[in-house]
Amino acid sequence: MSATDSPPATPGMLIVGAGLAGLTVAETLRAEGYVGPITLLGAEPHAPYQRPPLSKGFLLGDTPEAQLNMRPAEMLAKKEIVLKVGAGVTAIDRAAKQVKLADGSTLSYDGLALCTGARLRPLPLPGADLAGVVGLRSLDDSKAIKAALETAQNVVIIGGGFIGLEVAAVARKKGKQVTVLEAAERLMARVVPPAISSFYLDLHTGHGVDLVLNATITELIGKDGRIAAVKTGDGREFAADLLLVGIGVIANTELAQAAGLEVANGIVVDACSRTSDPAIVAAGDCTARRLPDGSLRRLESVQNAMEQAKSAAVALLGRERPFTATPWFWSDQYDIKLQMAGLSAGYDQVVTRGDPATRKYSCYYYRAGELIAIDSINQSPDHLTGRKLMDKGISPTPQQAADPACDLAALLA
Repeated sequence: MSATDSPPATPGMLIVGAGLAGLTVAETLRAEGYVGPITLLGAEPHAPYQRPPLSKGFLLGDTPEAQLNMRPAEMLAKKEIVLKVGAGVTAIDRAAKQVKLADGSTLSYDGLALCTGARLRPLPLPGADLAGVVGLRSLDDSKAIKAALETAQNVVIIGGGFIGLEVAAVARKKGKQVTVLEAAERLMARVVPPAISSFYLDLHTGHGVDLVLNATITELIGKDGRIAAVKTGDGREFAADLLLVGIGVIANTELAQAAGLEVANGIVVDACSRTSDPAIVAAGDCTARRLPDGSLRRLESVQNAMEQAKSAAVALLGRERPFTATPWFWSDQYDIKLQMAGLSAGYDQVVTRGDPATRKYSCYYYRAGELIAIDSINQSPDHLTGRKLMDKGISPTPQQAADPACDLAALLA
């Protein structure tokens, strides 16, 4: 080949899903020195945008839509990342190394990253398709809810998890009557222990939210094609001109499953984001990571999407970058920031650092004497130090954690 010849064309890297995980795969490939073609396929009509503000600042009106955009078009162009929006993928042909798009066209790949995310879990009741019954997952969802909140007076939320409670806080700030119906015996039961649930119960009731725990929804009552009320198992009816269904999400695994990849409550990946096909990786909310003990963990978080995506990009280049960092999450409700590090499930001891009455404190969770998680209320320094401690396998004693005078950061030295 002469100096004027161009290198042979290759299909390059194909990324299905243009959210945070997909964008991070693309940018990491470039950062790691990959010079071949990179194509980012997004099913939505929007360029990659931030999702966390959709239930917080954007919905409240504090965050302009322009600030949601993760990368300007010129930055993607500079990195030679081709973005195709409105480009849904319907099938993967692993033998031919091709994907089929909704418009019938096909694209070939050398390496494929699946960042297909998750979709809202539907409410299995008649009337779920009434006008005024909404869910919140996408930018368009948030825009619709934002518009509806301008005129709605009675907002009912089914589900007392992060999304439901964040929207409840926004609706109360806008002066709406808000009812939260939660099927469990406490709020956010899937992700926080009872002490934090109790704090948020008091927080929301103190802001005027009507909270109903152990709620069963028996009927959605409509009028002229719109939601009018929600009926619960105890016979009560709650007026609703806007009903938010926030009962979780389902991983988008159908594409992977149809292609014969291993799927179990998510596309199964290892610590390096590799699937059961060496040419295919996966990252983000669509995945379930196989842990060393053989169990599976599926996390829905910004950190998980970013770190899995970095591992996925490196794996496509034939190298390893295991993602083993401590998981972390956050939620903003009213003037309270909850920051979580680690996973508290299975703890056998909890100690409190600081005074809950001040709304600035942390709960440290231990199992067999080892620190496994920290929940911090308006106490970012505790959160950041705790993440570093757990990443390094350093466990302060319960006595040290409970003593605000003890400098836990000094243990990192």
